[in-house]
Amino acid sequence: MKVAVTGSSALIVVDVQRDFMPGGALPVPEGDVVVGPINKLISRFEDRGLPMVFTRDWHPADHISFRERGGPWPPHCIKNTEGAEFHPDLKIPKGAIIVSKATKRDEEAYSGFQGTNLDSILRERGVRRLFLGGVATEYCVKATASDALKLGYEVIVVEDAIKGINEDDERRAKDSMLDEGAIFAALSEIKV
Repeated sequence: MKVAVTGSSALIVVDVQRDFMPGGALPVPEGDVVVGPINKLISRFEDRGLPMVFTRDWHPADHISFRERGGPWPPHCIKNTEGAEFHPDLKIPKGAIIVSKATKRDEEAYSGFQGTNLDSILRERGVRRLFLGGVATEYCVKATASDALKLGYEVIVVEDAIKGINEDDERRAKDSMLDEGAIFAALSEIKV
């Protein structure tokens, strides 16, 4: 199956940050495998002058998701720290849109749409089709895809540009996204 990048498409790169990569505070095993495929997508979108959005966790130091406050996670992606930076090999083009999420001390947010202006950014640009890549499949990728579908976007999850933490949980997350209406496509199936 081929899927086309249309004039009303945008690329959403989900949380490709140092703390989610091997060696980070909350690593996705082999999470850095997504960087190469995502960079290929970025080049394709850049060549067409289409919008590219990079979401990131941008937590305060005492965020509610951290274990010290009863949350499930170790401290990670604390704003203005090295761990919150994007992967050093990730290509961030000029004109890229950065969306910071989970920025409030007492509010968790897995989705790039939760508590952000992402929906209005996309609507202002006439975007109707989203291509998604990033980490982790069963958390922020799934939540972003789910919210996008609820908001009426067509969502294409790029299979070689996502990585999960646990195989079983990742499979369940993919099934859930499919059930909600997401389309899965390999990088080789995306026509520019």
